[in-house]
Amino acid sequence: MLDLLIQNASLPDGRQHMSVAVQDGRIAAVAEGLQAPAHDTVDAGGLLLSPPFVDAHFHMDSTLSYGQPRVNRSGTLLEGIALWGELKPLLRHEAIVERALAYCDWAVARGLLAIRSHVDTSDPSLLTVEALLEVQRRVAPYLDLQLVAFPQDGVLRTPGGLETLRRALDLGVDVVGGIPHFERTMAQGAESVRILCELAAERGKRVDMHCDETDDPLSRHVETLAHETHRLGLHGRVTGSHLTSMHSMDNYYVSKLIPLMAEAQLGVVANPLINITLQGRHDSYPKRRGMTRVPELIAAGLTVAFGHDCVMDPWYGGGSADMLEAAHMGLHVAQMTGQVAMQQCFTAVTESPARLLGLEGYGLAPGCHADFVLLHARTPAEAIRLRSTRLGVWRRGQRLAGSPAPTAALHLPGRPAQVDFLQR
Repeated sequence: MLDLLIQNASLPDGRQHMSVAVQDGRIAAVAEGLQAPAHDTVDAGGLLLSPPFVDAHFHMDSTLSYGQPRVNRSGTLLEGIALWGELKPLLRHEAIVERALAYCDWAVARGLLAIRSHVDTSDPSLLTVEALLEVQRRVAPYLDLQLVAFPQDGVLRTPGGLETLRRALDLGVDVVGGIPHFERTMAQGAESVRILCELAAERGKRVDMHCDETDDPLSRHVETLAHETHRLGLHGRVTGSHLTSMHSMDNYYVSKLIPLMAEAQLGVVANPLINITLQGRHDSYPKRRGMTRVPELIAAGLTVAFGHDCVMDPWYGGGSADMLEAAHMGLHVAQMTGQVAMQQCFTAVTESPARLLGLEGYGLAPGCHADFVLLHARTPAEAIRLRSTRLGVWRRGQRLAGSPAPTAALHLPGRPAQVDFLQR
């Protein structure tokens, strides 16, 4: 007797009429038309069953704080950083925890079951670190929360910044972060990359660095990040997030840079919603889009993920924990409208970020964790188009959330009584 059997599902790779059998929290079998007794049987009705969504880049310590203590008037990255600095003295442990838990509730409802969150280590009190470590413990039964030690004000620019970051790692933070373009000089930025990568190598940690989040084409710290990754043998364990300066770099330099990144097996996270919002603010017209070169990086064999980055915080007043919203924006900004490209955008919020986070047992194959989402769509492209309703969300075979299928009533002569927005 199986614990759970999902029948008549379409899978992201195009297979149809598939059944997924679950036993003891793991996928026991994936086969077409499988019939077997189960405690719970779900007919997917030909709709899309996907591995859960994964957010490779988020800031949970600031989420849901929009308007505190004021709104970002210019909409720029630098005012957002300044505003976060104004908010930090007002933060309280309990409030951070409650906001983060509320966001995790949203995430589970959206089928987002793994998040990598950067947490600010610039304050010697490590208030935000201790709060998110508590959140990490509390959500562990239903959501994988991976924390990055992120020196928001610059690890060298901040007095004692490196020591504070080390203390955060000692407390149990998972990943080493950085922000080289925010150091006082380009030379200090490069030095910070070296120091932080050496620290990660020494401690056996992964690296995820805010890198070149600027419109300045001369911000080239990702080159240093690729070099240090190669020098220290950290291949496949280092991620460069944002990389928006690549949007402004000349093509000749990029023709050298991308092979260096590929040699180091760098991961890349673009944040379409926030990159398109914050970049190009100093342009008149034409305005730069700002997002990094996603199609070219994928074509070079790099693992590229989309992150949500911000939801209702000093940098961004929108968002709802919906990774399909990030994929939808990424598809448009990168002009990835071909069939293969749309599939890649879906992969950028599922399999690719799972690879960057090093998630064990992720996927829809026998032996994987029984974690999946049933979407009101038949294909990944349709899921992105509709930002599909999550009809069911399961973790380890247990149903955590779900919403009814969206329909709209019609009162039109000679037309159907309702529409569900699916392509026939």
